[in-house]
Formats: sequence, C-alpha cells, structure tokens
Amino acid sequence: MIYQLLLFAFPFLAPDPTFRVENQLDIARQEVVSISFAQLENMLGEEFDPSHLQILESNSSRSVLTQWVDIDQDGHYEELLFLSDIKELETKSYAISLSAEADKAAQSVIKTFARFVPERIDDIAWENDKVAFRTYGPEAQRLTDGKLPGGTLTSGIDAWMKRVDYPIIDKWYQKYVDGGSYHKDSGEGYDPYHVGNSRGIGGVGIWIDDSLYVSKNFISYKILANGPLRSTFELSYAPWMAGKTIIKESKRISLDLGSQLYHMKVSLKSDNPVPNLTTGITLHDGTGEVNSDPKVGWISYWETIDDTKLGTGLIADPADILQKLEVRTAATDQSHIYLILKHTKKISYYAGFGWEKAGEFYSLSEWNQYLMNFSKKLATPLILKFE
Repeated sequence: MIYQLLLFAFPFLAPDPTFRVENQLDIARQEVVSISFAQLENMLGEEFDPSHLQILESNSSRSVLTQWVDIDQDGHYEELLFLSDIKELETKSYAISLSAEADKAAQSVIKTFARFVPERIDDIAWENDKVAFRTYGPEAQRLTDGKLPGGTLTSGIDAWMKRVDYPIIDKWYQKYVDGGSYHKDSGEGYDPYHVGNSRGIGGVGIWIDDSLYVSKNFISYKILANGPLRSTFELSYAPWMAGKTIIKESKRISLDLGSQLYHMKVSLKSDNPVPNLTTGITLHDGTGEVNSDPKVGWISYWETIDDTKLGTGLIADPADILQKLEVRTAATDQSHIYLILKHTKKISYYAGFGWEKAGEFYSLSEWNQYLMNFSKKLATPLILKFE
C-alpha cells in the first residue's frame, strides 16, 4: 500500500529517456552531434520546454554542451546539437533530463562565433576555438573598383591564425579601430595570410578551357546560427560570368567547435549546364609542399609563413571529385591546387588550416594525418541509437 502511494505521489521519478552514440572507428572523436526536434518530441512529448533540457553522460551525470538551432529562422527549432567526446570503438550512453534548473555551468566561454564587421569596411568573420576566417563585402569591392584606399576585391577565404581557444574576432577588430594592427602577433596570433585575388582557403570558381572564373565580393549575408557549438551563415553574390554563362551563386558556411575546417555548401544556378565547379588553396610563392589523396578525398599544402609552418587543406566526398589539378603560374595570386567537383544539387566540402604556433601540428605528416582522419569520420559518422 505504501509502495502504491509513493508511485502516485512521485510520478516524475520515471527514468530519463536515454540514447547511445556509437563510434565505429579506431579514432577518438570529439564532434558536434545533431538530434532532430521531432525525435525529441517523440521521446519527451510535444509540450516539453527546450530551455529545461539537458543531455547528461550516463556514466558520470555530467551535463554536456548543447545548442538549439532554428536554421530557417521561423521561430521553431529543427534540431538540438550537443558535444560528444567519445573514445575509439566506444559506445557511449546519454540521458535526456528536463529540469527547471538546467546546468548553466555546462555552457562555456569557448565557442564558435560569426558576425558582420562594419567597422572594418564590411568583412564577415567566423571562428571557433581553433581557427578563424573572413571574407569581404560590397563596400570593400566598391572601394577597389573606385581605386580608393582600403578596398579588397575577392571572393576568396582569408585565414586568421589564432593560438588561443577563446574568441578573438571582436578583440582584433577593436584593435584595428583603435589604430593598432592584427597583422602583428601580441601573443594571441595574427593575420599574416595573403588572399589577394586567389581562392585563399576554399574559395570557389568554374574551370573552363584552362581558366578559372570567379565571383566578386558577397553582396548580402544572413546569420542563421551562432554558437556555442556551431555557427552558420549564408552569403549571396551578384550574378557573374563563367565564359558565356551567367552564374548565380550563394554559399552556406558553418564551423563547429573543435574543428580545424569549416563546412562549405555551394549553390550555383545558371541557364546552361555549368561544368567543373572548382575549389582551391592558394600556393602563394609555390615553395611549399603539395600532398593529396583524391581516392580518400583530401588535398593539402604545407608552407612557411614568416618564421612558422602552416598546413592548409580541402576535403570532399571522393565520389564528387572529378580531378585534382595543380596550377603554377607567374600571374599574381593565381597559383593553386584545385579540386574539380561534380556539379550536383548539393555541392559540399570542408576547408581549413593548422598553424604550427597554435601547438597542435608540428609537421606535414601530422597535418596530413588530421585530414586523413577527418575524411574517415565523414565517411563513417557517429551513429545514434535511441532506446
């Protein structure tokens, strides 16, 4: 009788819903994992409060870092992201907990971040705890077209070499506003990378008859998600010519916590079929070392910048790669290693870098191994099993 009364008085003592994450690779992984909102409704009921939800490691009851995402900006979440830290060949259990006192300690100052930067003309910049990037907007193009100082004309991707895990975008741009320079390393890193009119690290174009055709600067942007685990934004470009074909280009770029590489999804529309979508890495002075394994899906470049080494890389699905192409020329900013990709509805690849002074990559072999492992993880994603 007492047992029955206790059940009636405390129905909320039912076990928390659980699920497992399975790593089928012999590589330890720390990755951002997605659970659809529909799956959570199925497990928790349609009336649950997202602000009260926590994901706990079952073996330790430790709350892990999470992020709700409304990617289409309609006021309704599509997915919940969480950070899974999992050993090689491990299956790890998690519990979903609803509590009015969610563990705010799990939320971290270490995060991804992206924003438009009007104080530096009109850059858009993005970063995580490992790397930072930027590209350039219409005002920077207008200044260049008008032969005025301060402009930049490129749809290439620039790299900022950081060696701290906290955000630096706001701090470095404020340094610029205050008359200082982010081109000098004061302990957090700096910007020695030259993009010019090159593709930088992962810019796109169309390869036709031994020539690369590219867009100019982006003309509009939209921030869709902004950390802590993933930042995502879209860029649109004015129509541009590839040979005799008019191209309409847009990009969706995202960056996950802990990753050296951002994710690029490209949409190209045209009246005529477009061949040879191309993405590349600039070779700068060409004295670095090129490596690749198109069968696995990666290319890399290892070079010296100032007094230190930098590894850059691209990764695509091997099934989407038509050709690896290396172009060396005396023309300024036009020497590259390219991946020429199939033009499908979902053009997708990853691009980024590893800087020696950040303390994780000290050799070409270490950088190439990172790209190799990244490719394996894309080919064998973590598996979620709901109970």
